[in-house]
Amino acid sequence: MSAEFLNPLEGVQAFVFDVFGTVVNLRKGMYDQLEAKLSAVAPDQDWDEFAEQWRDGDYQRTASVASGGPGPLNLDQLHKEILDDMLATDRWSHLAPHLDDTARHELVLFWNRLPGWPDTSAGLHGMKKHAIIGTLSNGSVRGLVDMAKFADLPWDVVLSPELLGSYKPNPKMYLGALHHLAITSPSQLCLVAAHIYDLRAAASHGLRTVFVRPSARARFPA
Repeated sequence: MSAEFLNPLEGVQAFVFDVFGTVVNLRKGMYDQLEAKLSAVAPDQDWDEFAEQWRDGDYQRTASVASGGPGPLNLDQLHKEILDDMLATDRWSHLAPHLDDTARHELVLFWNRLPGWPDTSAGLHGMKKHAIIGTLSNGSVRGLVDMAKFADLPWDVVLSPELLGSYKPNPKMYLGALHHLAITSPSQLCLVAAHIYDLRAAASHGLRTVFVRPSARARFPA
């Protein structure tokens, strides 16, 4: 068979997906919910900046835990800690009086109600006919389940740090996915993601990888 007809994903039994930014539109979802919730009490705020700082805190804290640092393995709890820290800073402290603990918990749940990209749901439903599909995300189990229902994401399995013992890019995440899916050869598992660090970590353990180029609309302003 000529090279042009070779299928680079031949033999893959399961596809596991990064979720935030890859499967769902994090930027639009967070901006729309923050504006709807808080614009009345805090008009003319830069909600992109707020969400970007929250996301940056997510990257920093999950990377720290993945490297052996302290922190909860439930991302909802981690997001609450990051939010509390943000609201104690000079930049965002003016919002703190408007956000009691119940309101802050509601903001945390915004992360679990993010819209899929226009082709996400149909694409996953199509893939599900041919292979196992699931998450390999830093999200919490409950958060990923809620998001699946909200955005019609038909996962066969939800794999998260609470089940696997760390955050990406810790090896426990990728090796744990192989274990729980009973896949004996790493090349039979493929990670789909929009984040290079995630794909490189997966590839270092023998997984196949698919890079989803992030839309400019998905990225927070530099």
